[in-house]
Amino acid sequence: MPESHQIERWIERFPLIRNFSASHLQIARGTVHFPVLEAGAVAYELDGACANYLMCIDGRTRVFRMSEGGREVLIYKVGAGGTCVLTTQCLLAGGGFPAESIAEERTELAAIPTDTFKQLMAESSEFRAFVLDDYTRLMASMFTLIEEVAFAPLEQRLARRLLMEADPDRLVHKTHQQLASDVGSVREVVSRILAQWAESGLVVLRRGQIELADRAALASNRLH
Repeated sequence: MPESHQIERWIERFPLIRNFSASHLQIARGTVHFPVLEAGAVAYELDGACANYLMCIDGRTRVFRMSEGGREVLIYKVGAGGTCVLTTQCLLAGGGFPAESIAEERTELAAIPTDTFKQLMAESSEFRAFVLDDYTRLMASMFTLIEEVAFAPLEQRLARRLLMEADPDRLVHKTHQQLASDVGSVREVVSRILAQWAESGLVVLRRGQIELADRAALASNRLH
């Protein structure tokens, strides 16, 4: 059985659980478990079986596919308070995972077993509405990503990624290889673009991190 503090953190991160009926809350509490993934650990593998509905309490995972040439293509990331659209798809439609997922940092998940997921979907209007609304929103964001990868210039995708990853001190703690994976490119090309931006004063390159010196230019696509 999960510890009470784990249940409390789960409910705090996903307030919809408070709207469950007493019987549905009892079912959820009695079957949910809380796996913890250390950074670099595999959340699920390509074509793997889908055994749980996953809700991220803390941390972050990345969902990706590998191309035939061995290049990683980022699909999306799941952070605290988020769910995995591909997990939901597998549970609703059946079949294995069409991608892979790893933890980018220490990640705590709430995992609802498949049988409980199906029961709550059938019986709980609150849970069903959350799952379907969340699924619709995540699918829309995936189509936005596909459009960006297919049509947006690489410089624009890289600038958006830097702005998204920057901390309050305007620092991005990622290697050039990691950024290349995020934007669907290769390290050499990303390094060349970053070097050009450094010469133009848009960024400052340091070992293992990048400082955004001109956020406004990056945000407005004034990149040349």
